[in-house]
Amino acid sequence: MTWYAEMRDHTLVKIKQLILQGDVRFTLKAELEMYEDGLNETDVFAAILNAQVINKRINSNNPRTGVKETLCIIEGRSLYNELIYTKGKVDTDQFYVLISSKRSQ
Repeated sequence: MTWYAEMRDHTLVKIKQLILQGDVRFTLKAELEMYEDGLNETDVFAAILNAQVINKRINSNNPRTGVKETLCIIEGRSLYNELIYTKGKVDTDQFYVLISSKRSQ
């Protein structure tokens, strides 16, 4: 994929901007998955920043509020070339919430 194709996906660009600004939140589930797989924030951030595309978008209902939301599945490579799976959402354009972060199976 070319840089031009990546730039057309405004959601991925927004997610990368939020990560670079430090506007990221991790759910307890994401933190536990990272711990179990021996990953840290740098591994997860590098994987997202290295990703070329959003692999999949899922329409979901927030289990706490019932509000509809779009979850983004992104797989990318860490600095150590490990494939990492992430699932998250942009929350009110202010920060990116990582719901799941683990080594890809």
